[in-house]
Amino acid sequence: MVVGLRQFTQRTGDGAGEPILDTENGEELIRVQPSVSIVVGTRAPESPGTLYITSKQVVWLSDVDRAKGYVVDFLSLSLHAVSRDPEAYPSPCIYTQIETEDDDEDVDEGSDNESVEALDLSKVTEMRLVPSDASQLDNLFEIFCECAELNPEPIEEEEEGHNWVFSADQLENEGTGEDPGWHFFQDPTNPIGHSNGDNDLANNVLRLQINDQRFEDAEEMEQENESDHQ
Repeated sequence: MVVGLRQFTQRTGDGAGEPILDTENGEELIRVQPSVSIVVGTRAPESPGTLYITSKQVVWLSDVDRAKGYVVDFLSLSLHAVSRDPEAYPSPCIYTQIETEDDDEDVDEGSDNESVEALDLSKVTEMRLVPSDASQLDNLFEIFCECAELNPEPIEEEEEGHNWVFSADQLENEGTGEDPGWHFFQDPTNPIGHSNGDNDLANNVLRLQINDQRFEDAEEMEQENESDHQ
């Protein structure tokens, strides 16, 4: 499930310390980078805060407003890169793209004169992290890469295709009802089966078998007639 960017205010030490991590599920703090500004969407940069990179997510906490913070899971980051092109953004930064539930829709990510509270974070698709020390960018990028590898995309199980080859045990199970997910022809000597109640396919196979049998009978009759004439 894509959750995107969201607000984060859970800090240790009565809200004045580091972010509270999900240590019970193995989350670990990997890197702390002070003096980092965050740019959400197309908005102006926030006042400098502290960047926390964990094994599962990226957390930014404001140094000015203890009630302000953002978090995004690595699973929601579709791209991260080092940006030093002043035409793309005035300051060197880590540029990220965020997957959202509304990726296929036109999203208004706010303007400079809007308040943060009015911005729907779940629709934000871009985030920039601007460290005051630009020499840290390459190191931060490497850490992003390492943590992204720790959070691979979940593989969706593809629907299994029909298996038209059945073992003798499966044929025996059909008679005992031990394998209700498959259905077979009444003739146990026929190894062809079908799944999900595909009766049309079953009837077509039966018709094919009947026609083949009729064709064989016709050939035998023709051969007998030729023998009689000889």
